[in-house]
Amino acid sequence: MPEALDIVKKVFDGLEENEIQAMMSVAEKRTHPTGTVLVREGRLEHTFYIIVDGMVAISRQLQDGGSRHLNSRGAGEFFGEMALIDNAPRAATVVTTMETTVLEISEHDFNQLLRRNPAVATSMLRSITATLRANDQAAIADLSRKNIELTKAYADLKAAQAEIVAKEKLERELEIAAELQRSLLPTVFPTVPGWTFAGNNIPARTIGGDLYDVIRIDDDHVGLLMADVSDKSIHAALFMAVTRSLFLPESRRSLSPRTVALEVHRNLMEVSSADSMFVTAFYGVLTPKTGHLRYVRAGQDRPIWLHKGQIGYTELDAQGRFLGMLDVLDLEECEVTLGRGDTLVMYSDGVPDAVNLKDEPYTLERLSKLLETHRNEPAGKICNTIFDDVFNFRDNAPAFDDITVLVARADD
Repeated sequence: MPEALDIVKKVFDGLEENEIQAMMSVAEKRTHPTGTVLVREGRLEHTFYIIVDGMVAISRQLQDGGSRHLNSRGAGEFFGEMALIDNAPRAATVVTTMETTVLEISEHDFNQLLRRNPAVATSMLRSITATLRANDQAAIADLSRKNIELTKAYADLKAAQAEIVAKEKLERELEIAAELQRSLLPTVFPTVPGWTFAGNNIPARTIGGDLYDVIRIDDDHVGLLMADVSDKSIHAALFMAVTRSLFLPESRRSLSPRTVALEVHRNLMEVSSADSMFVTAFYGVLTPKTGHLRYVRAGQDRPIWLHKGQIGYTELDAQGRFLGMLDVLDLEECEVTLGRGDTLVMYSDGVPDAVNLKDEPYTLERLSKLLETHRNEPAGKICNTIFDDVFNFRDNAPAFDDITVLVARADD
């Protein structure tokens, strides 16, 4: 432990030996355990302290009831002098943080010492001035640091607010795009004697790129359309809207699915500026009175044809590549005749490609088995059953693709 005399010499550097001895004569040396409150904020106390050995913490009460640590002081430092000079309540609380030895000088002895030894007062003034200067510099540094932190926090807040505004704007734009997309999909189908139709679409995100429709071409024909635009962005949704707007007029200009699809392809090539954007499609022209169906398949999944009274199913195949990407395109036009009680199920690749939490695909095999079980049910029930089964299989796994189904059923 440092000698008390050496500490006093350090604190009051420059004092004569007799002046130091005078101070030592009025000082009382005491040792306090950890956690001792030497000075309590707000109290009118009358003692000056010089730390001989140990450490104290100085803190100030906050308005919310908490406290703020101001600083710590150790051997060779002092505290409590301001309360003696201005006779005011303590401005802070001082607590020992370890066993601490101090020299304690009462206000009376302190004042007597100053009157008898002006050099002590001068030395004290220098020490107080140095302490105040150090405290001011520390306060300025603390304020500067907090100002920097506040400036950064303000900038971060502005950036966060801007991000929130941008996000809300984007979400609103997506909602508008989704509303537009839903308005393009049929809510009711044409009334066709002897036939019922059912369809649904659930996008993987707010908006998607799938399209389905039953188009009344004339009194004797309807068009069956199932299409899927690559990607799931707003661009894809707009591309889907363009695709539908092209199919509608072209379907009424020709009863040849091949001619219609090729004309749609030509127009898509003119309006599309994205090399990666294309459309897969199944388009067929149905004659309801006879069940005759002429169709093309431009890269779209093969529709499933369920025959009444037969086990198994037929996939409607035809050669062809997607629309709207490469200039040269050839499509094979095929034809079949659906009988009474037959069902045609068209679907997007989001059905067989749906995955569960184990990353297992739903598969065409599962879909075909499901359809075998429900083949004799109404079109609406078949459509709903497919969606229910896919979502039960997927459980809480995220959706990666739109799910779209269109069912056409010839009444028994």
